[in-house]
Amino acid sequence: MDFHLADRTLYVFHEGDNEEITKVLLSLNLGAALREEKKETAFVNIQDPSKQRKVLWVVLAINFGFFLIEMTTGILSKSMGLVADSLDMLADALVYGMSLMAVGATVAKKKKVALFSGLLQILLAVLGFSEVIRRFMGLEIMPEFRTMIIISLLALVANTTCLWLLQRTKSKDAHIRASVIFSANDVIINIGVIIAALFVWWFNSNIPDLIIGIIVFLVVIRGAVRILKLTK
Repeated sequence: MDFHLADRTLYVFHEGDNEEITKVLLSLNLGAALREEKKETAFVNIQDPSKQRKVLWVVLAINFGFFLIEMTTGILSKSMGLVADSLDMLADALVYGMSLMAVGATVAKKKKVALFSGLLQILLAVLGFSEVIRRFMGLEIMPEFRTMIIISLLALVANTTCLWLLQRTKSKDAHIRASVIFSANDVIINIGVIIAALFVWWFNSNIPDLIIGIIVFLVVIRGAVRILKLTK
């Protein structure tokens, strides 16, 4: 049985006589219907936990690696955009780690992982906002726009790869859907940091870098809210 709580649907995969099983399901008066009939007797688990684990390990490694890269280069280049994105990468890595614990677990546990993931994103966003405000009120710090562009382009490739790998699982589990949202947010953020770097160069000002920092954390909060909705 494959439960899809979001759309209130239960898919039943079985071997044996369709007519007898369909008759029993129809007696429940819940709108049961035969979706597909196959001749093969072998049952294939479309939500194979081992496949989910492999994908999650890969995206976890990618995100944690880029957290280290973006945090280091963000500090050296004085870019708030890169620092903000590195914190988002760290949050994603932690989320993927928690998702690994949820693979093959109960629906309730998967939803708890999604809930904790959303709350973690909100916490990091609040911390990020405080740093942006501090920089707005302090002396002007000019970021290195070339570093911002190069690192963000590499991160864009990495996050696009993560998004593709996660979508290939075609899983409707809450923790995987949360991971897809995180990766989609990261792709948007990377593009935003690249644009901000071009504006830093064009206007010779750190304001675009701080603005993208604010936008990054707003995107993070938006994603966190969507994830929290998955737990209902």
